[in-house]
Amino acid sequence: MSTVILAEKPSQAQAYAESFPSNQRKDGFYIVSGNGFDETIITYGFGHLVSLYDPQEYQEEWKNWHLDNLPIFPNEYKFKVTKDKRKQYNIVKGHLDKADNIIIATDTDREGEAIARLIIRLSGNDHKPIQRLWINSLEKDEIQKGFQNLKNGEDYYSSFVEAETRQIADWLVGMNLTRLYTLQMQKNGMDGVFSIGRVQTPTLFLIYQRQQEIENFVKKPFFELYGHFANQKGNYIGKYKKRFDSADELEAFKDENQLKDDIEAIITDVKKEEKRTYAPKLFSLSDLQSEANKRFNLSASETLKVAQGLYEKKYTSYPRSDSNYIGSPEFAYLKDNLNNYLNLANKAIAEPQLEENKRYVNSAKVAEHYAIIPTKTVPDLEKLTENERKIYELILLRTIAIFEKPYRYEETTILTNANGIEFKTTGKVELDKGFKRILSDSKEDKDDKEVLPAVAKSDTVTANFETKKGETKPPKPYTEGTLLTAMKNVGRTLEEENEQDILKETEGIGTEATRASIIENIKNKGYIRLNKKFLEVTEKGITLCEIIKDDPIANASMTAQWEKYLNKIKEEQGTQEAFIDSIGRFIDHTINTVPDNFKNSDIQVHAKKIMDDKMIGTCPKCQHHIVDKGKFYGCEDYPNCKFTLPKKWSGKTIPKSNVQQLLEKGITSEIKGFKSKKGKAFNAKLKIVENKITFDFDK
Repeated sequence: MSTVILAEKPSQAQAYAESFPSNQRKDGFYIVSGNGFDETIITYGFGHLVSLYDPQEYQEEWKNWHLDNLPIFPNEYKFKVTKDKRKQYNIVKGHLDKADNIIIATDTDREGEAIARLIIRLSGNDHKPIQRLWINSLEKDEIQKGFQNLKNGEDYYSSFVEAETRQIADWLVGMNLTRLYTLQMQKNGMDGVFSIGRVQTPTLFLIYQRQQEIENFVKKPFFELYGHFANQKGNYIGKYKKRFDSADELEAFKDENQLKDDIEAIITDVKKEEKRTYAPKLFSLSDLQSEANKRFNLSASETLKVAQGLYEKKYTSYPRSDSNYIGSPEFAYLKDNLNNYLNLANKAIAEPQLEENKRYVNSAKVAEHYAIIPTKTVPDLEKLTENERKIYELILLRTIAIFEKPYRYEETTILTNANGIEFKTTGKVELDKGFKRILSDSKEDKDDKEVLPAVAKSDTVTANFETKKGETKPPKPYTEGTLLTAMKNVGRTLEEENEQDILKETEGIGTEATRASIIENIKNKGYIRLNKKFLEVTEKGITLCEIIKDDPIANASMTAQWEKYLNKIKEEQGTQEAFIDSIGRFIDHTINTVPDNFKNSDIQVHAKKIMDDKMIGTCPKCQHHIVDKGKFYGCEDYPNCKFTLPKKWSGKTIPKSNVQQLLEKGITSEIKGFKSKKGKAFNAKLKIVENKITFDFDK
């Protein structure tokens, strides 16, 4: 019997091949044997080898962007070999054609299933017996165990149907609504393409809504009343629970209750309670991305890339996980390797907690993948890149921490009565640092309360009073990290309870595997940009959001409805046909209603703002405007003038302010963070010489 193992990418295929006693590398495949397998072929894709047809490949007239050509609804949805991947596809097809049995060994997620199944189907081999390799680590023994315990391929077929349905639906929404909104924008004086997507658009709208909240926020002063209390045992401060809108209101309250300095007050209650905080949950991908963004200012896509690399090097488990839990087998190997992890981290645990704790170990809460944890293979940290080391250490320390005791402290609450007005004081005494010995800069460390004197109930104290003025604060703009959290928990902001439930079940907008690419896509489309570490909606993004603000495509409720039915398809309770039909009706409705969005809009005002926003400076070659062209800066007089400036140079994204400085003065101030070809960081100025950018080093 001839068997073909289909991997997703070359590195994955290599890891599989190296798990067999005998392996030979060929052009686009491996020949392996042993471990219960006769001579077997391992071949691979480069991710997707197969993609949907372009519109014009269905009908020639669909090549042209005209409102009269909408909607675009093919009678059937066809897939083709991606042009630049045809050679590898032919290699894969040749082996699949000869196979008696096929083992799908792509990434163990919905997308991996789709990659494999689309290749198998297009090659005409979907009638053959199919098995599934399902593993969470590329370590040799885990791979071998996986091949000895192959799953029935039919058990995962519904995941493919869900993924294919999602792909077709996204294609329909993107092709139709991008053309619809773009053409309507152009009719109203706008330039450029306005991309629309099922997930990218509500994500953009989340950022826009937050930006609007901040811009429209009106600060309001408030006043708080504090009591300073003292006796022979010591001093402490208490706070009155109510806030006051004005200083006069607070002073009137003090006068009414005779709250004057140096009056006597009495302690009505002293409560001491031991509390404990357990180590944080293990990392899912979104949690890891959020933490890496907060600590190291790494983008979501950068973190995913690094985590994927660590997985392929066999140092960590599968990165695209939405779980914070592990099962008993994983806990067992972590426990067995705990000393190696501690030595690597230069940490010690006096009394390791070696019993399973359901806060972390719960097989019932592990759906497809367990949390991101170290494997048994321990790296040489010195041989990792800086970002690899940072991400690995985050994962390592988060994992080690579950073996420590909880952080324990005694919380003391003092209630003090001054002329009938109650002031509350809280403080704590640390009893055991517990997991903070591992995660020393955890959130709890920044929230320590003062240590209080040993006062007792019925003690009298002398009271003095203080007024403190504060201001209400607007919400903070999103960072990539906080946006990821918002996307994951977006259901909490919905008004309809059923929509909240749907998004809670489906983990919000997007998936663990796609959220990073969604954010990058919105950046690349010119809808958002980074302002320091915060996400800022551009004028182009603002324009689109104001046009679509009343459309279902803008908000999470539509996503909730989609996700609910897509999940039904996976559970074999819904059909692809019914879902695609509903998408068609949605698109028809949108085409009919969108023109009304432009009535009484300020679209011309936005058009001018967008043009102003795109202008960076004056072209040093021809004196026309240099404008933002998405991936680079270029002259508006192209093709007559082909002067360009890169947005990224020697590994450093050049700040817009420095580009403007370069165009105005011909040279920038010193810019930090360039990277040499060997990866060494350096600082330098940039200057324009003979219409080309170059470095200028101070001598």
